[in-house]
Amino acid sequence: MNDSGRDDRFERFVRTTFRRAGRRYAEAKRAYQEGHDWSTTFGLPTDDEGRARLVCRRHAERRAVRVDREGRPACFEPEHPDCEGCAEDVREGVVETW
Repeated sequence: MNDSGRDDRFERFVRTTFRRAGRRYAEAKRAYQEGHDWSTTFGLPTDDEGRARLVCRRHAERRAVRVDREGRPACFEPEHPDCEGCAEDVREGVVETW
């Protein structure tokens, strides 16, 4: 086999290996972000499962919920004034907790 054939095989091996590594990295990053609870980042008290213990403004009830990286609780509904205010309070560290 000539050097050109070996170079092509090596180049193909490197390319597929890097693509596979890139896909695995993207999958791991996505899984981490989806599974990571940002409650501690915002200094919120948490339950045994790591969920933030918040008092829902909209329903006036205690809730244990996951919080995303933007400070939005899992029960957050966009464009609802109580939910928007709650997320803002989470980010500012003044949300009511239990």
